[in-house]
Amino acid sequence: MEMVINCHENNMLRFAAEHPEVLVLSADLGTSCEVKQFRSRFPDRYLTMGIAEQNMCSWAAGLCREGFRPFLHTFAVFLYRRILDQVEMSVAYPNLPVVFVGFVPGITTPGGVSHQSINDVAVMRSVPNMAVFDIGDATEIECVLDLAYAYNGPVYIRMLRKEVPRLFPADQPMEFNRARTLSRGTDLLLLSSSICTEEAMRATAALRQRGVSIQHMHVSTLKPFTDPALLQAAQEVRYGVITIENHLKIGGLGSAMADLMAEHGVQKRMVKIGLDGYAHGASKLYLMKKYGLDATNIIQAAESLLGASTGITEADLTAARFEDFLEV
Repeated sequence: MEMVINCHENNMLRFAAEHPEVLVLSADLGTSCEVKQFRSRFPDRYLTMGIAEQNMCSWAAGLCREGFRPFLHTFAVFLYRRILDQVEMSVAYPNLPVVFVGFVPGITTPGGVSHQSINDVAVMRSVPNMAVFDIGDATEIECVLDLAYAYNGPVYIRMLRKEVPRLFPADQPMEFNRARTLSRGTDLLLLSSSICTEEAMRATAALRQRGVSIQHMHVSTLKPFTDPALLQAAQEVRYGVITIENHLKIGGLGSAMADLMAEHGVQKRMVKIGLDGYAHGASKLYLMKKYGLDATNIIQAAESLLGASTGITEADLTAARFEDFLEV
C-alpha cells in the first residue's frame, strides 16, 4: 500500500496556482497543517492570524465579500468548538464560501480531550448551508479542495496529514455526495469513513473469506447525505447495517444513516460503532483498539446481526489483505 507524505501541502500548492483568489489563513499552525510551503510560494496570499480563531473566521467572512476564497487552517477542534458563533453568524448565515480545513480529527491526535474533535461532525452537520467532508485517504485529499471550491458555500473538511495511505486508485477521485463502493454483497451493509475505512477493509476481507456477502461503502460526504445508493444498499441487504466512524456515535455517520433509513421506512437492524465519550491521549492505533474503532469490533457487530459466529480470530484479521478484495 502506497503511503503519501504531505499530500495536502502539495495539493494546496497545485490548487492555489489554478485559483489566484484563494488565500490561506493560519491560526499559528502553518507547519502542523502543512501550509509552510504555501507561505514560501505565495507569501502575499498567506495570512498568519495567530491563536485567535474567532478573529480569523470574521476576517475570512470579510475577505469573501471582497471576492477572495479563504481556506482556514488549524486543528479541527478549534474550527467548530471555539468559534461556533462566528461560523454561524459571519459565514453560514450569509452562505459565504469559506472553507474550514480541520486537521487531526477525532482520535488522530495524542493531545487528549483538548485537541480531539469527537463531536465536530454532529455540530457542523447541524449548521445550515454547511457541507461536511470526512477524508479517508490520499486520493481524496488530492481532490477535496476542488469539490469544496465548486460547492461555493461554507465547507468543513476533516483533513488527514503527514503520512497518509492511498486506499483508492488515484484515477478514481472522490465525488460530491456519492459513497464509494468497495465491495458488493447482500447479507450486510458496512459504512465507514475517515481512518476507519482501512479497518473496515480488513474486516470485509476476512468476512468474505468466511462466506459472508458484505457490501462495504466508504462515505466521505457527511452533509449533504442524500446519496440514493446508500438507501438502496440498506434496503437490499438481508441482515442489517453497520457503521463505523472516528467520532461519537451521536450525530455523525451512524446518525445520518439511521435518519435516512427511518425517513424511508427501512426496517433493518443497525449497529453503530464509534466513540461513547471522551478519549484520553495516546497513539492513533492504540486509541482505535482501546475504543473499538477496529476490525475486531466490526466482526463482532457482523456476528450480532447474522446471529452466528464467523469463527474469525485476531490472527485471521492480521492475515487479511484488503488490497486483494478492493473492487473498483
